[in-house]
Amino acid sequence: MPDAWDIDPTLSDAELAVHLVRTAGALAARMRDEGLTTDRKTSISDVVTAADRAAEEHVMQALRRARPDDGILGEEGAAHDGSSGRTWVIDPVDGTYNFVSGLAYWCSALALQDADGAALGAVHQPSSGETWVGGRDLPTTLDAAPVARLADRPLAECSLATYIHPSTLDDPDVLQSWLALVAGVATPRVLGSGSIDLSSVATGRIGVWAQHSTPAWDWLPGQALVEAAGGRTAVVEHRGHRWHLAGNPQALGELVERLTAS
Repeated sequence: MPDAWDIDPTLSDAELAVHLVRTAGALAARMRDEGLTTDRKTSISDVVTAADRAAEEHVMQALRRARPDDGILGEEGAAHDGSSGRTWVIDPVDGTYNFVSGLAYWCSALALQDADGAALGAVHQPSSGETWVGGRDLPTTLDAAPVARLADRPLAECSLATYIHPSTLDDPDVLQSWLALVAGVATPRVLGSGSIDLSSVATGRIGVWAQHSTPAWDWLPGQALVEAAGGRTAVVEHRGHRWHLAGNPQALGELVERLTAS
């Protein structure tokens, strides 16, 4: 297991975040290679493994040592009340269904949230070795190279990354909204990792992103990256659901219009 304690105390928040997503991802990948058991949470596709829990514990213990005054919130139950007004939000394995299925589309993600929202995000995809980091005072980089600022592009020319659980399609308020969004784009993609999706929006590989009822650990890391790349994000209450949206400024505006008109 990567050493949670061997961290240079002079690291910046961004350097610390990059170190932690890389080591958490490496730990999870190694544990998968050695063999894992899988537990179901809420459905057959909502699963958790010992790697999720071990990677989250690794990040939490490192943060407790490196940033003792900060709060912690983790998908798998990590929690610590800080005194600084800042909270680290951990997604140790985002895309666990892909992870346990042997697919490459999963990552480790981390965000730093303060009173003004997502201040910093870091995402590492072990299969590609790629690492994104960026935030309010740090333009988004991919493997330490600045990404191009997101330019306006119409929604009809954009791909849309999304996720929707089949069980929620029984709700007409979800179904009609989702169909309205998908109908306005060049092509939809359902890939299974919100943080990689949003990282790809930040780098222009994917045009826009939309998902309803998104938890903080699936939203905040990528939100920080998109905004730090010159993109826009929005959380829109519509027909009883909270839709999380991201993209270049023009396409994001069109996405909001389509949603609210549905």
